[in-house]
Amino acid sequence: MSDLSIELHWHRTESGFVPGKYSAEHVVRYNNSYEVRADAAPDWGGKAENTNPEQALASALSSCHMMTFLALAAKANWPVASYHDHAVAHLGKNPKGQMSVTRIDLHPVVRFDTGFSVDDKILADMQDRAHRYCFIANTLADSVEINVL
Repeated sequence: MSDLSIELHWHRTESGFVPGKYSAEHVVRYNNSYEVRADAAPDWGGKAENTNPEQALASALSSCHMMTFLALAAKANWPVASYHDHAVAHLGKNPKGQMSVTRIDLHPVVRFDTGFSVDDKILADMQDRAHRYCFIANTLADSVEINVL
């Protein structure tokens, strides 16, 4: 199977390294071609204009779910015209009392070519199949909720 990687670069910008007094801002490089500025979530002292690991996790899940859904829809000859999602990562304490992403909600909206439609139940079943086949969802296990609009 494939090994997929990124490069992460961080360096201290403050004169000392004191708990709560240093920046976690860093750069994540993908495919040696583009970079994303990342940081802690704003509630944990990060800059709101940077992405954070929790958003990146929600993004990875949303993207994987969409690509899986599109592959299934193409096999079913569904003429998907557009796909939009609003993914939300929820932070909280897990059963062990540790901070974690306790749930990720996906809110996919699928539009088809004019004249084509799918019954809501059939669309929900296809979204469920996409969830079951998505690599990232399988990695995260039970912390994903799909809210078909």
